[in-house]
Amino acid sequence: MNIETQISTDPAKLVADLAVAGRAAQRKLSRLTSEQKAAALHRAASEIRANAAQILAENAKDLAAGEERGLTGALLDRLKLDDDRLAGIADAIDNVADLADPVGDVIDCTERPNGLRLSRVRIPIGLIGIIYESRPNVTADAAALGVRSGNAVLLRGGSEAVHSNNAIHAAFVRGLEAAGVPGQAVQLMPTQDRAAVGAMLTAAGLIDMIVPRGGKSLVARVQADARVPVLAHLDGICHTYVHEAAEPAMARDVARNAKMRRTGICGAMETLLLDARFPASGEVVSALVDAGCALRGDTRACALDPRIERADDEDWDTEYLDAVLSVAIVDGMDAALDHIAEHSSHHTDTIVTADDAAAERFLAEVDSAIVMVNASSQFADGGEFGLGAEIGIATGRLHARGPVALEGLTTYKWQVRGSGQIRP
Repeated sequence: MNIETQISTDPAKLVADLAVAGRAAQRKLSRLTSEQKAAALHRAASEIRANAAQILAENAKDLAAGEERGLTGALLDRLKLDDDRLAGIADAIDNVADLADPVGDVIDCTERPNGLRLSRVRIPIGLIGIIYESRPNVTADAAALGVRSGNAVLLRGGSEAVHSNNAIHAAFVRGLEAAGVPGQAVQLMPTQDRAAVGAMLTAAGLIDMIVPRGGKSLVARVQADARVPVLAHLDGICHTYVHEAAEPAMARDVARNAKMRRTGICGAMETLLLDARFPASGEVVSALVDAGCALRGDTRACALDPRIERADDEDWDTEYLDAVLSVAIVDGMDAALDHIAEHSSHHTDTIVTADDAAAERFLAEVDSAIVMVNASSQFADGGEFGLGAEIGIATGRLHARGPVALEGLTTYKWQVRGSGQIRP
């Protein structure tokens, strides 16, 4: 039986075989020093630079196929690599290599009255499955974060980037192996069969965690079907609340940047809440419309500018990922908090205000992974948080929240040291 037939007829066996190999490689990886892991990542970055021409040639195949399939301009832009973007991918690997290694960090330690010494120590999670779409840089980012944190990774990229992912992965693995790290610590699924994704999602006991990165339909499927713990967010419905005490120029600039800097990222503002007592709401909405943003508002928002269209009920729960924004007028902090509690996806929510008490209340009461004061929600990014590359943004309440980088890819174990104690 050839490999293609085996893949198409038995995806569960394929995933199991890959997982077993990945887990064996992870055990070897966990024995390496921080310096050895960093050296391997620097070598991987060098291999990507050395193979730039081949990687770009493979990316050209994906772009041509994407154009034939009718991918949108935004999707083609996510897919496209050029010299600068590829250099950025290699630089990001080097940056991860230079980050502090969390593995082995002692979270806390205590000594019991009986003399037992207890400590909690960070350790890798194990084998992490990463399912993603479109962006070939995720192949390198995920691989680098996995290796640096001592985890093996099983990557399953989207069909749009299959040639690019294969080329990046091959160069990355060559770098690892040249530095003495087992190549199976970073594996790329050798098929685009959707059944293989299902096999990953049900590989409890083999895969320790799944991280989806992609559109709403992908993440929804993963969250619905997974029998493995999932670290993910479904939507980025991010709010900016302009409080009555906001400084008008700051409110204008923050709102415009939060929406228009990059409209297609999960940290882009999707709803603007304007306090009814804020005196410069017209200036804020005018700046957004003049920047090319289409606004959809409630009755009072529409009265601010004739260019605002009437919003419907679905707008308040829509992640546009485009130059479209919903706008509502709210009667004070209580109304803003109520709106956010009802419609936020718990990703990133922001207040603009010069009132410190209002800011502290907002920080305390908004239940989102990232809560900001007087800053654009576009800062919701692991790199901007000083974490290096991120594996994604987590909006759940367990394990990790917000940008997930090295520390978020670790768990801990208790280490107990005694001197012959027995329990009475």
